Amino acid sequence: MNAIPTESPAPNPGTAGSTGAELDHQRAAIAALGDELRALVDATVRTAAPTELLHRMRDEVRLLRGQLTGRRRTRAEIPAVDEFPGEIRMYSPVTGAGSPLAPPMQVTADSGGAVGRCALGIAHEGPPGYGHGGMSAMLLDELMGRACIAAGLPGMTVSLQVRYRRPVPLETGGDCERARHLRFRRPVQPVPVRTRGRPGRPGLGGEAAVGR
Repeated sequence: MNAIPTESPAPNPGTAGSTGAELDHQRAAIAALGDELRALVDATVRTAAPTELLHRMRDEVRLLRGQLTGRRRTRAEIPAVDEFPGEIRMYSPVTGAGSPLAPPMQVTADSGGAVGRCALGIAHEGPPGYGHGGMSAMLLDELMGRACIAAGLPGMTVSLQVRYRRPVPLETGGDCERARHLRFRRPVQPVPVRTRGRPGRPGLGGEAAVGR
């Protein structure tokens, strides 16, 4: 459930003067870095490397982190590369191409509301081999907001009830990505939400309400 924000988002001073081409280049660079960070997270949660190597990698990552210099945005400050309100959120933990946490989910509008597709990885694991239930709820919450934005009725989720009918398998991509990627539908009105991991086999369901 999303709490009602108590402070308004602040514009980023770096937004002024940026051209469309400059923003596109910066977003592409952020997405490319995000890809590598997600790959690093995946390797980290899979590795059985010896302790000595882990300590050495920690030191190397710390040095890399030190290279990210310059101004840092503050809480509630909108990233200069985002469109807010809008659908481009580069660092969203759900859809952000620049986030090392995001699947990232691809969202498109359709006649029923919004459809999202993604493949959860080992970093999103709950039961062995399956996605964490909290990840499923977060994906549904995101789609709730996207469907409302698409309908011209932006709002925040104030209630979300989820029923887990069966576990959602991890890494369901590859040659069968359209059939096996997660698929979510969220109509604009507060009626049931459904997801599918495979055709005809619901993964979870729920109901949501929006506050505006």
